[in-house]
Amino acid sequence: MDKKSRNILLLFGVALLTIIIVEITRPKPINWKSSYTSVDKIPFGSYILYNELKNSKKDKAVHLVSENPYQFLSDSNYNQNSAYLFVNSSFNFDKRSYEKLIEFIQQGNDVFIAGRSFGNFLKDSLKIETDIDYQITEEEITPTFFSKSLQKDSLPTYKKGVYKSVFKSFDTTKTTVLGHFKNDEEALNQVNFIKISEGKGNLFLNTLPQAFSNYYMLKGNDHYAATSLAFLEDQSALYWDDYLKDGRKVIDSPMRFVLNQVPLQWAYYLLIFGLLVFVIFRGKREQRIIPVVEPLQNTSIEFAKTIGDLYFQHKDYSDIISKKITYFLEKLRSQYYLNTNELNAEFIDKLAVKSNHSLEDTKRLIDLINTLKGRATHSEADLIELNKRIEAFIL
Repeated sequence: MDKKSRNILLLFGVALLTIIIVEITRPKPINWKSSYTSVDKIPFGSYILYNELKNSKKDKAVHLVSENPYQFLSDSNYNQNSAYLFVNSSFNFDKRSYEKLIEFIQQGNDVFIAGRSFGNFLKDSLKIETDIDYQITEEEITPTFFSKSLQKDSLPTYKKGVYKSVFKSFDTTKTTVLGHFKNDEEALNQVNFIKISEGKGNLFLNTLPQAFSNYYMLKGNDHYAATSLAFLEDQSALYWDDYLKDGRKVIDSPMRFVLNQVPLQWAYYLLIFGLLVFVIFRGKREQRIIPVVEPLQNTSIEFAKTIGDLYFQHKDYSDIISKKITYFLEKLRSQYYLNTNELNAEFIDKLAVKSNHSLEDTKRLIDLINTLKGRATHSEADLIELNKRIEAFIL
């Protein structure tokens, strides 16, 4: 490698290293996307709430559910008198999951769902309707409770990342209003927290999921989340849904089955690593491709044909005949060592003997040459005849 190439590579390496160091050391921008998973520590994750529930309910089991509600309630032996907690920006339960949840509630369990919307199927089945402002609110909203015993003097406020959602209508025969947004309007027009009785259990719906996120749990507004979840205190176990989440990691790759199986995952990574090592070492041992060098072409024949065609096109038969005779006599001198100054009978005899041709054929050719040399003009027929005789004699 020459000095110039080495300097270019060195400069490129320094630039790449600088970029890597800058990317590693610079502060990461805050991720304001909604997640609500138990492991996300971003502002709108639920890491704090999940761990606070585990630490505060030491006498009660808190279970993490990482599968669809229908699958979980169908396949697992869940505890009786338990609660199922859902927190996400929105929900859209299918028919089978909804039926399993209602069956779960009717057996004496509770389900708590915090989200801006709850899907068309749940809304139609429970006869509830929500009104959502899909623009992030520019003013602070203050949730509170209808029960005076739950109210607090300093009410929490929410603004950043909050979409205001309220219940417009619900079935009053089996619904209890628990909370609302405090403002100058009538409280029943700002309802955001309700309880629906089903069988022996209850379904709690709250339209302010941001209250259960890391951001507001750390801003001194944790009292509202704690008070809302206090309605589940009577249950012996709590199931935390970690499946219906905005931040759930979903593998869309066709390799998702392989990557979800630990043995296959390690086998796949080992294969990739082995191929990489093979390419590196194989590339060093391979000889570079030898370029193909085309051999030089003999163009003398093409040149002679070109000159011959040029003479023939000009119909200068005398000149062609003269050159033909000259080249023929030169060949006789170089091949048979004969003196061609005089083309007499003695010459004919010597040529016939050395060339192994009959005397008659040799005499006929030399006589034609002498005849043509004695003429001033020649025709095409003379050239053709001379060429035939010479070609037959040489061959």
